[in-house]
Amino acid sequence: MRPYPPIAEHGLIGDLQTCALVSSEGVMDWFCSPRFDSPSVFAGLLDDERGGYFAITAEAPEGVSGGGPGTEAGVVTRQLYLADTAVLITRFLTREGVGEVVDFMPVHDPHTATDRHQVVRVLRAVRGSVRFALECRPRFDYGRAPHELTLGGAIARFDGPGITAHLQAVGPVPLEADGNDVRATATLTAGERAAVVLTVCDGAGEPPRLLNADDLAEAFSAVRRFWHGWIGHCTYRGRWQQIVNRSAITLKLMTYAPTGAPIAAATMGLPEQEGGERNWDYRYTWIRDASLAVRAMRDLGFTEEAYAFRKWLQQRMHDGGAPNGEPLQIMYRVDGDPYLAEEVLGHLAGWRGSAPVRAGNGAAGQLQLDIYGEAVFALAQTGGSGEVVGYDGWQHSAAVLDWLCDNWDRPDEGIWETRGGQKDFTYSRLMCWVALDHGIRRAAALARPADVPRWTAARDAILQQIMTRGWSEERRAFVQHFGSNVLDASLLLMPLVDFITPKDPRWLSTLEAMDSELVSDSLVYRYDPAASPDGLQGSEGTFSLCTFLYVYALARAGQLEQARYAFDKMLTYANHVGLFAEEIGPTGEQLGNFPQAFTHLALIAAALALDTELDLDANR
Repeated sequence: MRPYPPIAEHGLIGDLQTCALVSSEGVMDWFCSPRFDSPSVFAGLLDDERGGYFAITAEAPEGVSGGGPGTEAGVVTRQLYLADTAVLITRFLTREGVGEVVDFMPVHDPHTATDRHQVVRVLRAVRGSVRFALECRPRFDYGRAPHELTLGGAIARFDGPGITAHLQAVGPVPLEADGNDVRATATLTAGERAAVVLTVCDGAGEPPRLLNADDLAEAFSAVRRFWHGWIGHCTYRGRWQQIVNRSAITLKLMTYAPTGAPIAAATMGLPEQEGGERNWDYRYTWIRDASLAVRAMRDLGFTEEAYAFRKWLQQRMHDGGAPNGEPLQIMYRVDGDPYLAEEVLGHLAGWRGSAPVRAGNGAAGQLQLDIYGEAVFALAQTGGSGEVVGYDGWQHSAAVLDWLCDNWDRPDEGIWETRGGQKDFTYSRLMCWVALDHGIRRAAALARPADVPRWTAARDAILQQIMTRGWSEERRAFVQHFGSNVLDASLLLMPLVDFITPKDPRWLSTLEAMDSELVSDSLVYRYDPAASPDGLQGSEGTFSLCTFLYVYALARAGQLEQARYAFDKMLTYANHVGLFAEEIGPTGEQLGNFPQAFTHLALIAAALALDTELDLDANR
């Protein structure tokens, strides 16, 4: 079992309220409960010694050792998803046999918040004989809280402060105490299977019901039916159906079903540069990320998710008065709580020494004016013109736009949450334009009261400002912020939000400038930190969101051969089960929090645009 496996060497399982990462070696090294943003139960990914983990691995036959790519101590490992599900299978190939661990989390009632979550891990031998080794070492509260072990037969109970984990063995898996942790070995021959079920719940709750083999077989069938039924609503039938379906399932796995709020990523603290300080907590709901994710889901036919998020977003507008004094905050907890105090977990070493590890996110208090564009854009995308919008809901939306008329012309921290001071970011102005433009359209379409002349005047002033101050004659391109010549890949969204046509001369010139400066072998950097200091040390990889937005822009601009080549190359950076982190490093490694919703939603947008343009081209 390797310490700190590569970020990409993981699959994701979940029950639509929380999730877990399982490495390609069968080690669960990230799991929080009862929610995505709760303290961790296993965080070995951030500290191999203090974080805790739940490993089920296969031992090599006696006298066999060695290694190499895809091997560990003479055991070859492979990992895959059961097609169109969130059921993860880790395969162990040895000279004496082939074994599998099947991991999933049952989806009971995803719309009712609960403190009780189960992880099912089924062990089975499919050929010959396989000796499995199990270690369960929970470390509650990010590894800060001690626990006590109670072991009785096939049940192990780990009691921490206010939280309890029950581990039940089903079949020939004899649990043994190892201090306050548990270990076991089990040898299975072809056709034999066993299982362990981890149930995490409130410490005062009732112990879980004892399960048998029939219960587990039904649980497996139920979770498979759930995912097949859900993905069956996908309307995409294009050229890249497998990777689009996987991205859709990933976005669904990272959506908190009780409220409809998507999180930005499943993890915290994974670095943008190995050993660097750019390590953030992404287990929250960004207005920006969530709005774009909901559009991607809606474009695939998943309307329920779109409506659920709209309800969540409208509640945030209704609540108003964010702690920073603005109508909206840039991010919230999945239940809408705006308080995300950032703390440094100094006792955790960080992935491969990438410290500090932070929980919470101090950027929550930043001013980022672009979120109003994403919010109104999301509301417009999730309701047709004929839909009856509640009067109170419209009043809250209109009040936000009235506020925006007075506040759009302010410097802010921008989309990338830089910590180098506020600037007049072009992207922020762009999304303010989007907010007012869509607000004007909705007011007319829904016949709702609004100060349309005022909104129109502000919208037009923003457009004129972007075309003059956001445009650099020297660079022949739209730039990151006023008064600079720095390019910024966030502006790749300009044609997607209909600010400019994809073949406008100014846009084609901007795309050409980005291609010469921000693009490296089809991979796209967000911006150049050396040219535009962001207040942080170190560097970062190419930003996968931006790469897929680049593909989208190329496709819409009619540069189909280049777009398709860039898209196909980008897909080679997906991990072994089709997942993407935030960034790609200089040697092709995935960096940053994992998996990243931004990346997967942009993949979907790029695939849809490419399919549309290729079909149009074929019919010309």
